[in-house]
Amino acid sequence: MPQPPVTDPGTRRPGGSADQPVHRLVPSPAGRTHLVEQGSGPLVLLVHGFPESWYSWRHQLPALAAAGFRAAAIDVRGYGRSSRPDAVEAYRMLDLVADNVAVVEALGERSAVIVGHDWGANIAASSALLRPDVFRAVGLLSVPYTPPGGPKPSEVFAGMSDPAGPFAGQEFYVSYFQEPGRAEAEIEPDVRGWLAGLYAALSADTMPGPDAPDPHFVAPGATMRDRFPAGRLPSWLTEADLDVYAGEFERTGLTGALNRYRNMDRDWADMAPHAGAPVTQPSLFLGGALDASTTWLSDAIEAYPATLPGLSASHVLDGCGHWLQQERPEETNRLLTDWLTGLPC
Repeated sequence: MPQPPVTDPGTRRPGGSADQPVHRLVPSPAGRTHLVEQGSGPLVLLVHGFPESWYSWRHQLPALAAAGFRAAAIDVRGYGRSSRPDAVEAYRMLDLVADNVAVVEALGERSAVIVGHDWGANIAASSALLRPDVFRAVGLLSVPYTPPGGPKPSEVFAGMSDPAGPFAGQEFYVSYFQEPGRAEAEIEPDVRGWLAGLYAALSADTMPGPDAPDPHFVAPGATMRDRFPAGRLPSWLTEADLDVYAGEFERTGLTGALNRYRNMDRDWADMAPHAGAPVTQPSLFLGGALDASTTWLSDAIEAYPATLPGLSASHVLDGCGHWLQQERPEETNRLLTDWLTGLPC
């Protein structure tokens, strides 16, 4: 399985060289957090989404290092080599924010820019909202910022199966993930095949056409896999890349990753004191024009003048799906580094 070389963190100075990524394990409230870092300079913390790992930032690590930054891509708790607590409630947003703060401290820094994709975008935004003393700027990829508050998430997702709506009788994937063990029973017999299908379903060049059943919804008595495209990988994903992802999840299982979804109502209660709060630090949004996360939340993007008053730029990339930094790495790298280099020190 291809991985960057590992250097013993106990025998090197902080920060990786510009041309050599380095694996580290650092203490955190989760127990330990695994990360891969590259470069020296201001710290940029990279937070992946579901179902990925630090590896989803493999194209950004060398680009940010070459631009003069210390880039650190973590495995979120429950993923990869990071700790995997047993309790479902150990994956609530407050705990993930605490992990990020601990990583910054463990790396010997007092502040960082935080950039997240998918669930990582939510985690990054929450980290910036709750700890502005640590996270001085925030970049969001694929999932727009929506302030805490509003209706209870479980009720919102259940309502998406409204008999009068376009998905009558179908179950939204977030609701499908709620019952412990249910999604795992679908995924575990063929982790590699399930991951390949999900990656293809949300990639611009392999996603189902507009007349095909939506893979975000599950028909009665069916599984998510039933609506995944089969037969080819998206252009951004090589067999070797898929081996890396599959190897991690075949070792760890997906329960830790799925437990993030199982805490959305807890997050709603935990974050109630911050209902409606904007993120005021300098910010950046990048989305894919073909990504449901961007199109479904278009109202959130339109609300950015109020919810992200420090927004430097918002870019929606034509012809791009959900896996933005992997589908369009060169464009993502350019937009990220242009934004980062323009931030105040």
